[in-house]
Amino acid sequence: MKNITKEFPSVKALSNVSLTVRRGTVHALMGENGAGKSTLMKCLFGIYSVDSGSIYLDGEQVSFKNPREALESGVAMVHQELNQALKRNVADNIWLGRYPTSFGVTREKLMYEKTMEIFKELDIEVDPHTVMSKMSVSQRQMVEIAKAVSYDSKVIVLDEPTSSLNDREVEHLFRIIEKLKSRGCGIIYISHKMEEILRISDDITVMRDGQHIATERAADMTMDKIIKLMVGRELTNRFPEKTNRVGDISLRVEGLTARYANVKDVSFEVRRGEIVGIAGLGGAGRTEVLETLFGILTRESGKIYLHGREARNRNAREAIKNGFALLTEERRATGIFGILDITENTVISGLSRYRLAGLFLNGSKMRRDTDWSIRSMRIKTPSRATKIRTLSGGNQQKVILGRWLLNEPEILLLDEPTRGIDVGAKYEIYQLIIDLASKGRSVIMVSSEMPELLGICDRILVMSGGRLAGEVEVKKGDDGEELQERIMSLAAQYV
Repeated sequence: MKNITKEFPSVKALSNVSLTVRRGTVHALMGENGAGKSTLMKCLFGIYSVDSGSIYLDGEQVSFKNPREALESGVAMVHQELNQALKRNVADNIWLGRYPTSFGVTREKLMYEKTMEIFKELDIEVDPHTVMSKMSVSQRQMVEIAKAVSYDSKVIVLDEPTSSLNDREVEHLFRIIEKLKSRGCGIIYISHKMEEILRISDDITVMRDGQHIATERAADMTMDKIIKLMVGRELTNRFPEKTNRVGDISLRVEGLTARYANVKDVSFEVRRGEIVGIAGLGGAGRTEVLETLFGILTRESGKIYLHGREARNRNAREAIKNGFALLTEERRATGIFGILDITENTVISGLSRYRLAGLFLNGSKMRRDTDWSIRSMRIKTPSRATKIRTLSGGNQQKVILGRWLLNEPEILLLDEPTRGIDVGAKYEIYQLIIDLASKGRSVIMVSSEMPELLGICDRILVMSGGRLAGEVEVKKGDDGEELQERIMSLAAQYV
């Protein structure tokens, strides 16, 4: 890709950006949220047309008008935000738009066999007949990677592929990447996880504010050097200093069991000002615990007490009234309202605060609160009137977090709060979480990143097979490796 430039109304997303990917290598593309990484890849994949610049594939100039052309030419992209036909099965999703047919009739058996061939090659254990909506995000991500491989691609773009994967699934993905490299496939790997980048990359390109900053061999890079190139400054600590003080019990959960989900007899307590993490392997029930507490999943039995009084939380509306807030794992599907602007997305969970005479909404107060959110969360956006779907994934996440902070919740439930967010913005979000806890609020957060849990949590609950396997207290100066081993041992208890 040579001198790619792309402008949108009121913002220049890319300015003369160049990128060269060598055959059979992993080329990491790094930068803060809004740096232009995903925009550059969408230009390659035919989602956006470039304003100027040129793209070459195997030495020949190409210009894809749409993703289908890109796929048929050997360029595939696994997006950070999965966009799948959730009511169709796995095989349908992989072969959508190119079903094998005979006399106009879809050959279901052949489609199944082809899917199983790919899954066997990639060591993916998923039944092709399974409906997509019944699978976890991590399983769906693997299906999307298998779909990209099915096109016999020369170049595959992986945009935050490990954001929803646990350690075991990440290792599986890395084995798949090694197989693709051995075939001569070029991998463009977008991630904010430094350890991953330094481990699997051959080359690293850093972008900032829509411009190319540097391209280096991965062997010549360090974590500190990458961070400095990304944010334009030194970042000495990955986690802020913890200033929160743990007080009396604020939340008590007794025998929590979900009717249609993997949550069985879970009991725990959370104290005022405490940050509690939830760890576990994929399918352990981490997300389901949060969704049952928030009333999204049907509770079969168990009780929830907030400050000694029972909180029924039969649905999300009731949970919000009771002082609960939930930041969901999949922001595109269950977090943002894509067709609405930033102001509407920011105030939507607390519209009662803006009522005038019961009939109208106080526009100036809504704008004032939105401006506060944009400033405090450092959201990169042309204006508060910008449609949220046009923002980068990390900036969308900041808008949702700002939305809940305006509600001043008693219990903040966070499901992968820094998923797809750059290292500088992560620090800011950690600081916001700690600040909220310092004000006496209680935070429960699910994360697949062990260093994140150990870095900001006071205590970590470990889920295994839908049950609470145990808990680990985190104290300053503890041996991180020893704690991780204890957590992984508990996570495997009921598998």
